[in-house]
Parts: sequence; structure tokens; C-alpha cells
Amino acid sequence: MNPSPHAYSGPDRPAPDRPAPGLTGRRGFLGGLLVTAALAAAGSAPAHAAARPAAPRATRPLLLGTYTSEAGGGAGLGTAAYDTATGAITPGPVITGVDNPSYLAVHPSGATVYAVAEQDPGAVTAVRLAPDGTYEVLGSRPTGGSGTTHLFVHPSGRWLLSADYGSGSVAVHPIAEDGSLGERTDLVVHSSPPPGPGQGGPHAHQIVTAPDGGHVLAVDLGTDTVYTYALDESAGTLTEVSRAALPPGSGPRHLAFHPGGRFAYLACELDNTLVVCAYDPDTGALTPGPGQSTGTGSGTSYPSQPVVTGDGAYVYLANRGPNSLTRYAVEDDGAALRLLDTVPVGGDWPRQLALSPDSSLLFAANQRSSTVTVFGVGPDGSLTAVGDPFPAPVAVCVLPLP
Repeated sequence: MNPSPHAYSGPDRPAPDRPAPGLTGRRGFLGGLLVTAALAAAGSAPAHAAARPAAPRATRPLLLGTYTSEAGGGAGLGTAAYDTATGAITPGPVITGVDNPSYLAVHPSGATVYAVAEQDPGAVTAVRLAPDGTYEVLGSRPTGGSGTTHLFVHPSGRWLLSADYGSGSVAVHPIAEDGSLGERTDLVVHSSPPPGPGQGGPHAHQIVTAPDGGHVLAVDLGTDTVYTYALDESAGTLTEVSRAALPPGSGPRHLAFHPGGRFAYLACELDNTLVVCAYDPDTGALTPGPGQSTGTGSGTSYPSQPVVTGDGAYVYLANRGPNSLTRYAVEDDGAALRLLDTVPVGGDWPRQLALSPDSSLLFAANQRSSTVTVFGVGPDGSLTAVGDPFPAPVAVCVLPLP
């Protein structure tokens, strides 16, 4: 059995959504939330500035993923806003009618957000975010697997890719013009190689495209393999073109590409390493290098997710065991990492990380402490905690919107 606990554990269905106070049906949240946050920021100006009102600080939307079926979990897809200068988070209402949204992704247009339903059977849900600040849940589609844990929007905006942890499968859904999802066009189950030591079967944990969109990569923790697929953008079907084998029992979980597109950094949660992988954009082949230290000592670190700054200069890694963040300097145009330091994450069990669009802020979703912590990113990539931890029920995903 995988010693790193996951929320999905079998056929239990989620508990009914708990209605959020004051939120019913279709409501505006982005526009009203940003106005409220801006007014709050402007209201903090000193009294002598009244004759010349200070310009409100910029705020941007922040979406929060949780488990609705877990005790103490959320009631749906959480919303908030963050101050782009200070990182301060202002709470917003909850979008109900979205089950177990443990991972989120936004359409390239910014008009629709997609959420997994990490349960059995697994599903993916689309929510439209209108320019006037209203939202509408557009419905869900089954993935054909169980325990859907990750999703990714193809750069074309026409396909949604998803990974099912429970069944070790990946799926493809078409995206309509209005952002809604069509019937599944493909489902691939990772039937080989055999599961790694202690694994009961395949466990697809992530699916992404390379930066150029040319290939789809699926990271499977159970088979210790990263699969590369070609996506037929007319039919929405996947064809395997390559696979990269990791050491048995390493448990590859999540990877992040360098913006140059020729290297990726892969977190292996069971052997406590971060692996630099070379990537060939022409063939889709991923070539893993040796595992590197997470900088957390001899204990079990359970690394969860790496992220790369927009300029490709630094990589950050969340470590759930010691509740820390590791900072690496990127060298040799992405081919090498140099471990710099680790800092406390300020919460318990950092499940997921996200950088603001300009890479000036780093957000950590801390599952067991039900908090989001925020860090300012210095010119040298150093991390400085800003503000108090933000309360968020069973926070497992944070998504800052552009």
C-alpha cells in the first residue's frame, strides 16, 4: 500500500454539499469580490490622503480546491482574491454543486474553470466565469475511471485531459465553444509495466502537455512510469509514443517543465527525490537523470509538487513530511539544479503549490492544517512568508488567476 495517504480510498460517495451562507444558485463572485477587496485596500489609506484618493491596489481572483466529502472539508469550489503587491487574501463565497474539486485548471481564455471530482466514479466539471462576475456550473462528465486527481487544458483550448489515480487511467474530453464538456473521446488504462513495490496497481497522478503542446505526458505513481502520448486533435484520441521508467518504488507524482521546453523536474514521493529529465520535443521522449536530494535530511519527505518560475531561474518543491519548501537554482539552461535551501511552509501537509502569473508570489495549499500560506519571491528566488495563514477547509489546490 502506498504509504502516502490520498483522499480517494474507494467507492464511498461524497457527502451532500453543505450550502454556503448567503450563496444560492447562480451568483456573481469575481467582480464583487475584487471590488470589495479594492475598496478595503483603498480604505486603508491615511486620513490626510482623503483630498487625493490613493489608487486601489490590484487584486486578482484566487480559486481554492477541497474535498467536499471529507470531515471538515469545503462545500464546493472556494473563491477568494489576493493582493498582487502584498499577497493578502480576501475570502469570497463558495461555488456549490461541485463535488470533491481537489484539483483545478483554467481555460486559456480565462472564461471557464475545470475541476476534478476525486471520487468513484471519477468525473470532471466545468464552471463558466462570465466577464460580469457571474458564474454557472455547466455540468460534469464521467472520466470512465475512479479517483480523478488531476486535469489539464490542452493549449488549443479544445481538449480537457484528466488522470484517474484510483484506476490508473487517463481520459480526454472535448471542450465546446461555451466551455462545456462533451462526451469522453478516449480512455487509456496503464496496464503495463507491473506496479512497483507496495503498489496495488497503476495510479495515474498527473497529466500535462509539453510547453509547445506537441505531446501529452502522464505521470503514474503506481507503475513508476511517465507515459508520453500523441494527441489526435481531430478525434481526441491518445497514442502512446514513448515511456520513461523510474526506479522501482520511486513513486513519480508530479512534474513541471522548464519554460525552455527541453527539461522537466519530476517529484518522486516514495523515494524522496527530485529528478531532472531531458525532454525531446520532436519525439516526446523523456529521459530521467539521477534522483536529487530534497534537502530535508534522512526522514521521509513525501515531495508533492515542483513549480518553476516564469523566467526559468528557480524551482520550488513542496515537502509534506517536514512541511517545508525547497529552493533550487536552475543552471545550464535547465539541465541542472543546485539545491539552495529549505524554509518552513507554515502549515501542515503542503499538497500543492502555485506561482502567481508574474512569479512574484508563491501559494501553498496545506491539506491537514486547512490553510493557504503565501510567500513573496525575492529577486534571488528567496522566499519570505507574508501575512498570516489563510483559513481554507482541507486546502488541496490553490489557483491564482491572471
